[in-house]
Amino acid sequence: MRASARITIATATAALLIGCVSGPAVSSPDGKHEGAAGKAVGEKVLVFSKTAGFRHDSIPDGIAAIKELGAANGFTVDATEDAKAFTAKNLAKYDAVIWLSTTGDVLDGKQQAAFEGYIKKGGGYVGVHAAADTEYDWPFYGGLAGAYFQSHPAIQPAKVQVEDHGHPSTAHLPGIWDRTDEWYNYRSNPRDRAHVLASLDESSYSGGSMSGDHPIAWCQDYQGGRSFYTGSGHTKESFADPAYRTHLLGGIRWATGAAQADCRPEKGYTPIFDGTATSLEAWKQAGPGSFELDEGDGTLTTVGGMGMLWHDGAKELGSYSLKLDWRMDGDDNSGIFVGFPASDDPWSAVDNGYEIQIDATDVPEKTTGSVYGFKSADLKKRDKALNPVGEWNTYELRVEGERLRIYLNGVKINDFTNTDPARSLKDGHIGIQNHGADDQVSFRDIRVKDLPARTASGVGR
Repeated sequence: MRASARITIATATAALLIGCVSGPAVSSPDGKHEGAAGKAVGEKVLVFSKTAGFRHDSIPDGIAAIKELGAANGFTVDATEDAKAFTAKNLAKYDAVIWLSTTGDVLDGKQQAAFEGYIKKGGGYVGVHAAADTEYDWPFYGGLAGAYFQSHPAIQPAKVQVEDHGHPSTAHLPGIWDRTDEWYNYRSNPRDRAHVLASLDESSYSGGSMSGDHPIAWCQDYQGGRSFYTGSGHTKESFADPAYRTHLLGGIRWATGAAQADCRPEKGYTPIFDGTATSLEAWKQAGPGSFELDEGDGTLTTVGGMGMLWHDGAKELGSYSLKLDWRMDGDDNSGIFVGFPASDDPWSAVDNGYEIQIDATDVPEKTTGSVYGFKSADLKKRDKALNPVGEWNTYELRVEGERLRIYLNGVKINDFTNTDPARSLKDGHIGIQNHGADDQVSFRDIRVKDLPARTASGVGR
């Protein structure tokens, strides 16, 4: 049974924090239409499983599993081992190409050029397991896959540490995912150029050779396209495992553009809420209501009342990047406050700081991605980047001097500069809003990184 606790409220007030009660618009990434459940339909993927080296006996199971996932989730699946499928005209039919345990040199020069062109025009790549043991003499492919295979020990159980729950391939997983597979070592570490989603705890098994930093699943935007890779999938049993199938499905959905996520490289962040009760010791509630902690999936969910949970750290934040994941379950409202002084009164944050809104159907200056009441998000970019109700989204709030930039799932959707001395962004605290009894919004993986202090006019990205 999941551990659950409720953070109680020390004060009572009927004051309503700003923000309207309404639900988010369903995004339509890349112009694709969506079904009633909010998932995109109409995507088409190609499974490519040609081998010129070792051949995995799990390939037929993988093809069957992907076809079943497609049938259940609204995308069409073709499968081939014929490299002649790699022409510009044929590849243009597909939203992503899944390299399923390919090995060795499987494409000739013209076929490689066609695939490069496909990726550069926005195509998607999904690499499964031995896709990293493929095309060692093709630098473009090596960069796309993220890392090349080096060696592996025997099949054995290991602990997979999930580093990012905001991506659809890992949103369903616990913090530690126990599974059995053949665990690859890689010739290089992809962390500096790709966004690591999960890594191996090398102390949990024998044969790891990556000095304790062992990524095993990652994603990246690459030369105009999208790339997702998972090192799991050696065994037949993997493709019958519901958790692994959902992991693979999430990677496919992101690669096709049916789901959005922040896949920029991420290093240097300090967790200030990591899903545990211990990490909440530095947080305080202002106003009524509460947040419910579910340590099983590492989430905080708003419950009742109208208030704010704020982080009372050792210092006020100045120049920093704040990242966190959030999810609405329906017609809900919340927000993140920045740049306000310490106070038990939630109106202090309203009057002295800024709220970054979560509510996708309000007027432009009061909708998801807006600096509430001050500046609307770029709504076209916001709508394309936004995942629908029931799915996780990731915010980065980047404060440098008086400049505040808002990124939704890795896309910059707002750029605001404060000119009001009473609302200076150069120091202050951060908080998450519990808007009202009818609103239910969940948060997890709240982390922060200090940035070099700069003036607003001196910042560029």
